[in-house]
Amino acid sequence: MGTYWFYDSLLYIYALSLLFYFSDFVDSNRRAKRMGAGLLVFVWVLITGVVLYRIWAHLDMTLFSRFEYWLGVSWLLLTASLVISRFFRIEFIVFLVNLIAFSVLALNLFSDPNAEIPLAPWKLAQELLILHISLVLCSFSLLAISAVFAGMYLFLHGRLKSRRWSRGVARLPSLEQLDRFSYRLVLFGVPLLALSLSVAVVSVVVEGRPGYLLDWKVVSSFAALGLYAYDLFQRAVKRRPALQSARWNLICFAMLVLNTLINPASNFHRWS
Repeated sequence: MGTYWFYDSLLYIYALSLLFYFSDFVDSNRRAKRMGAGLLVFVWVLITGVVLYRIWAHLDMTLFSRFEYWLGVSWLLLTASLVISRFFRIEFIVFLVNLIAFSVLALNLFSDPNAEIPLAPWKLAQELLILHISLVLCSFSLLAISAVFAGMYLFLHGRLKSRRWSRGVARLPSLEQLDRFSYRLVLFGVPLLALSLSVAVVSVVVEGRPGYLLDWKVVSSFAALGLYAYDLFQRAVKRRPALQSARWNLICFAMLVLNTLINPASNFHRWS
């Protein structure tokens, strides 16, 4: 019970920072934005402390839980949003990315942070397992932000086509910017996803358990990678229009989210 007050306080402060950000881009309140940014940095410091503590507590990496995984996703999304707010004036993106990070963190903290789910130990070097997990976390975070840009592209395109203007729409980046950011994030996220799957496959084969390659988790992971690869091929070679790419991006990310939801039916990570 001793640590739950800390997690509850963390969520309240995070929610308050998002309220300030929302107030800013609804009514262009610069003071609210400064307060929201300050609270967001404070939340980042707190989550960073939790991440470092959990890493220190699991230095041997023999135990790895869903809590650590999604905590890492939340931390990466929050970090990315702070970088975006520092170098780009795109308040909508900062808010939406943090909305995803907050949702992931809130759902994660409803689980028991102290309940550790054993991950089957691989007979490879400890660094290989750490590399696989790190690549998956980075890939998911980049592709999640890319999906946010794609969703905003579809929203703005619909507004412009129907000629429905508002102050909020006027503050959005251009269609060209949204498409460029979304595409570049996919260019980084897909290779990371491919590398993480390669490390996982090599680990399973070396351990002598090729049967795990037919697990639903592995099959759906490669299906998601194939969808993203097809999208990149259509974009780079076939010159697919940006509007179609934005729609396809959301389909690909939906497949990636589905991949995380089938964990209970998978034996690959022994997560139940």
